[in-house]
Amino acid sequence: MLQTIIALLRDNPLLLLFAIAALGWALGQVSLGGIRLGVAAVLFVGLGFGALSPELRLPEAVYTLGLVIFVYALGLSSAQSFFAALRHKGLRDNALILLCLLAAAGLVVLAAGPLGLSAGSAAGLFSGALTNTPALASALEFINLNPPAGSALQTLLAEPVVAYSIAYPLGVLGMILAVYTAQRIWRIDYRAEALRAGDLAGADVELDNLTIRVTRPAALGKPLVELVKQQNWNVVFGRIQKGTQLQLAEKDSQLELGNQITVVGTPAQLQPVIAFLGERSPASLELDRREMDFRRIFVSNPQVVGRKLSQLNLPEQFGALITRIRRGDIQLIPTGNTVLELGDRVRVLTHREHMAAVSRYLGDSYRAVSEVDVLTLSLGIALGMLLGMLPFPLPGGLTLRLGMAGGPLILALILGNLARTGPLVWTIPYSTSVTLRQFGLVLFLAGVGSRAGYDFVTTLASGEGLVLLAAGLGITLFTGWLVLWTGYRLLKIPMGLLTGMLSGLQTQPALLSFVSEQSGDELPNIGYAAVYPVASIAKIILAQLVLAWLS
Repeated sequence: MLQTIIALLRDNPLLLLFAIAALGWALGQVSLGGIRLGVAAVLFVGLGFGALSPELRLPEAVYTLGLVIFVYALGLSSAQSFFAALRHKGLRDNALILLCLLAAAGLVVLAAGPLGLSAGSAAGLFSGALTNTPALASALEFINLNPPAGSALQTLLAEPVVAYSIAYPLGVLGMILAVYTAQRIWRIDYRAEALRAGDLAGADVELDNLTIRVTRPAALGKPLVELVKQQNWNVVFGRIQKGTQLQLAEKDSQLELGNQITVVGTPAQLQPVIAFLGERSPASLELDRREMDFRRIFVSNPQVVGRKLSQLNLPEQFGALITRIRRGDIQLIPTGNTVLELGDRVRVLTHREHMAAVSRYLGDSYRAVSEVDVLTLSLGIALGMLLGMLPFPLPGGLTLRLGMAGGPLILALILGNLARTGPLVWTIPYSTSVTLRQFGLVLFLAGVGSRAGYDFVTTLASGEGLVLLAAGLGITLFTGWLVLWTGYRLLKIPMGLLTGMLSGLQTQPALLSFVSEQSGDELPNIGYAAVYPVASIAKIILAQLVLAWLS
């Protein structure tokens, strides 16, 4: 019976692929001690199928296609937060992450000799202990492009995957252990730290809409746009009531004593606005919807995507204001520098007769945004692959290539930051990005798992498997404690933000979920987004350097 199933799967690679994907996804939803492997479980199911027979191997094109799709979609979605972080404290935070990753790579290189690890196993150990699939992919591609003479290529390609799969589970659990012990030893009060950081994120997840009565003379005689700039407010003003007249709060509007004005922001952001303007009012400034109206509009017009709100001139064109933006599950406060993306849902306030025109201008079509722009998606991936093929010479006669993991990722970061080039819109809707990343990662994990399963079982049953297991946990704990001690004790980074950065270094959503529950606020998400792209790129390059140093 078993031989019949193996023969069926061997002769039908697509059946094998979707069997691995389905079982892996189901296994990934099982919670063990509050932790789920998620999509990473596809790798272990692939290893299980591959262990049944060396013939149950998916074609190499499967995991290469999955990798390219995953990293390209990831780069597009991370671009804005990546470059925004670099403009603030991102240089300090990313420098810390880079130094700790370099230390981890150095530890792997130093330990490889005494532990008797091959170059491929060391690179896989580095990738697995730090749970980074693109780093594993870059190591495989480096071996493909630089195969040592006299060695079986298939055996060489299996070594990194086997080491990765052994180190990966404890790579997740080890970082959780490092965070748990650190917060117990240092007695972390996440709420107090968030308050000292000026960002009580747990209370600020949802935006608030309130009315302020103007009672302070300091608020008079200046346009709203000037007040916002001087006071560094990150809020949006909606409507102003002057006597019995209700009007839109435009950038050149000036306040008078007794005026009432609606404002949207997080509770922490609204407090200084109330203190400066006057006092909170119980009035809600209800709209007479026969004259003014508001509604949520779906952004689907490529002509408005990739442009700053200040360039769209909505108040001048339509007498309209955007008061909120919802992108995926996140609510954003719009500013003049905010760039709209396909799939954004915006809350528009305008005169009733203008609402239809604003809706047409922004698009408001779910169908239009569901149709992927095949031209820009394919062109971007193709250019990224070409970038990945370019050789970069290193000292000692070695050549480094970004490969199919690094090339598309770096190009996607650049294109995602540009958003558009003339008529070409590079960004993709949030929902499409999530789907592409998920699909690409499933293809990659199923492919590499099935191709290494037979060697994985053989290695795990040997003494070398136990060595890899212990070494992987050691690297994980070393890196986790290095980040936490340096960031918290030396750089005085709030623990909530720091644990998010550690999750970004680990590029591990499971760890992010754990630390978010510990902190109870949004600081981990901010730290994660700030360092994730740099950590991904660094690990892709370092995995290849580990191979180069030890080859």
